Amino acid sequence: MRTIAVLPVKRFNAAKTRLGEDLSNGTRRALAEAMVTDVLIALRRTPAVDVVLVVTGEKAAEALATGYDALVVHDADDAGHDRAARLGVRAAVDEHSAERVLLIAGDCPAADPAELTKLLTEVPATPSVLVVPDRHGTGTNALVLYPPEVISPGFGPGSCERHQERADEAGASVDVISVPSLAFDVDTGEDLDVLRELLGERTGGAAHVRGLLMQLDRRG
Repeated sequence: MRTIAVLPVKRFNAAKTRLGEDLSNGTRRALAEAMVTDVLIALRRTPAVDVVLVVTGEKAAEALATGYDALVVHDADDAGHDRAARLGVRAAVDEHSAERVLLIAGDCPAADPAELTKLLTEVPATPSVLVVPDRHGTGTNALVLYPPEVISPGFGPGSCERHQERADEAGASVDVISVPSLAFDVDTGEDLDVLRELLGERTGGAAHVRGLLMQLDRRG
């Protein structure tokens, strides 16, 4: 099954504003860039993903995409995660013959290729939606859509339930799937502390974020 991963990336200067009290603007930008890099690496190492599309208006993200064998869908307006996700899905269908789409957040640097592969291994009945929640069980850090336009994505607070409701309305089967490495997105200082603890307990993965955190630790 031809599977296209769609990774929406907002401009790095505007990313992670809720970390403003914990990190300087430059460090927030560096963190956003490091997280996207680690997600791109995980996707590249996932055999079930045929093509990765980065939807962005950020020049640095475009360069990262090129460096990690991903393709760019230009999002000049940078009008939000949902619009970027829809742009990516449309490009996946129209330009890359997608049969299935994986929508994934760019702030889940612990993403594990083995867990992504497991998520994509089983071919569900069509139409179907797989919802991967955040660690709180309320947000959505990844969606698997089969076919790609079975529902319109609606990320943000309460999106785990919202995606289930949209799947029901579309007459699609829906499952909420726990993927441990995708549960840990970073929006707040608390999230960053939780991620730091997780990375301290496991080896491998998230090399760029690990490096950044080590630099921050050395600075005290």
